[in-house]
Amino acid sequence: MSEGGDAELERLKARRLAEMQRNISAKKGREEAGGAAGSEKGRDGPATARDVVVASLGFRGLEVLEGAEAQYPAETKVIVGRLAEIIRSENIPDKIDGGQLLAVFRMVGLPVKIRTSIKIEKDGKFVSISDRLKNVRSGSTVTAAAAAGEDDAN
Repeated sequence: MSEGGDAELERLKARRLAEMQRNISAKKGREEAGGAAGSEKGRDGPATARDVVVASLGFRGLEVLEGAEAQYPAETKVIVGRLAEIIRSENIPDKIDGGQLLAVFRMVGLPVKIRTSIKIEKDGKFVSISDRLKNVRSGSTVTAAAAAGEDDAN
């Protein structure tokens, strides 16, 4: 059983490492796009609205934007266009993180769904909270059934 737990832990570590690498490469891509957008602006004209918004996104912002584009493509294009105008006019001085962007979409009536999971540590490995609750629930059901069986025996 220890080997199975180790294998699961290694899978979780590998998944987390891959996620971190994607975040780093996305960040580098945004930085390069931001630098390229600045240099392109002088040569070929302004950058696209999406490029302007992506360059100003912070933690998990790109994830929320991509989720919104997948679920509401036409509406997201309009919102991204308006956000780009606001960003270009320098009315938003800071980066827009995923929570703020999600709040913007919800304020305009677009309930963007983002896949989330809560993990807790049990016996040195991370388990999703839904699995943990299922195990607790089934464990207490077994205990209750065993207790009922004992009552019947008496």
